[in-house]
Amino acid sequence: MPAMTKVGNPKRLAAAVEAVASSGGQIMPPLMGAGAFVMVELTGVPFTGIMPAAALLALLYFVAVWMGINTYTRRFSLKSIAEADRPALRDVVITSLFFLVPFSVLLWGMFVAQFTPEYSAAMAILAATVLLFVNAQLTFLPRQIADRLASAVLNAARQMALIASIILCASIIIGVLSSTGLGVKITSLILEGSGGLLWLSLLLTALACLILGMEVPTTAAYVICVSVAGPALIELGLSPLQAHLFVFWFALLSTITPPVCGAVFIAAGMIGENWLKVALTAMALGIGLYIIPLGMVANPDMLRLSDAPLAALLAAARVALGLTLLSSGLIGARRPIPTIALCAAGLIVVFSGLWF
Repeated sequence: MPAMTKVGNPKRLAAAVEAVASSGGQIMPPLMGAGAFVMVELTGVPFTGIMPAAALLALLYFVAVWMGINTYTRRFSLKSIAEADRPALRDVVITSLFFLVPFSVLLWGMFVAQFTPEYSAAMAILAATVLLFVNAQLTFLPRQIADRLASAVLNAARQMALIASIILCASIIIGVLSSTGLGVKITSLILEGSGGLLWLSLLLTALACLILGMEVPTTAAYVICVSVAGPALIELGLSPLQAHLFVFWFALLSTITPPVCGAVFIAAGMIGENWLKVALTAMALGIGLYIIPLGMVANPDMLRLSDAPLAALLAAARVALGLTLLSSGLIGARRPIPTIALCAAGLIVVFSGLWF
């Protein structure tokens, strides 16, 4: 954020970019903030089936973010980082390898060697552990290695404790919903409240995800919400993968959507900007978070990247065009009529899959 403001970016834009981009990590495979592994257990769909579908949706999200940033760049005539302030290529490559090596090992284990996700994850952890013995200068410093190993162990323990507590608490809630029959009642309530209409059920489910996401982490909100709303969506015609991805995406809404918007509050506090201004900018940049799950329902071919890649790419291209029009309308257009026209055109393009 300091680098962005240094070259002239408004504070609200710098903070919004950070909040939106960071939130996107939870929907980007292969990990999806641990949500991918939870989804495998709940849906029975293999990891190799979830990852291609989720990856295409996540790429569309970042395309929408990129288009929004590009529009802001033209609107404020923003400059790029000066040559003298750019990091050296060697530093970029070495730093990137520290992230790429474990992920490459993980992907190789699952998709090339055909190991289980658990075994592949263990291999990736071992690869990351080996990297702790080397620093960016490719030197070995015993004191530094000891500090990094201690920090890694403590951070891993914290992350494991967080994930375990989320799953444990979610399991308790799911068990209560199942034993009391409340889950069935909530499912029936969604079906009755929507009058059996799929799109109204989707909106009610999205609202429930937003409310749940205010109080608990994304993965926990997803597990709880899909346990009560998932059966209703599946009964109304969605495939299990569609229903789970829809709920998972909307469980992320609270990270950039008021009144909670945790990522926005953190970014705004770090840069010293009004949180509401940052939230409004983040919502415009992250418009894909609101539209792509609905576009996925209108264009189910988007989830068929592994078995029908051409149809999936065509559907994704249509949604990408719609998101571009929406970003141009919300960010680039400064008058009401162009804004409404561009947004309406974008929505028509995104949901054209319902009619064609």
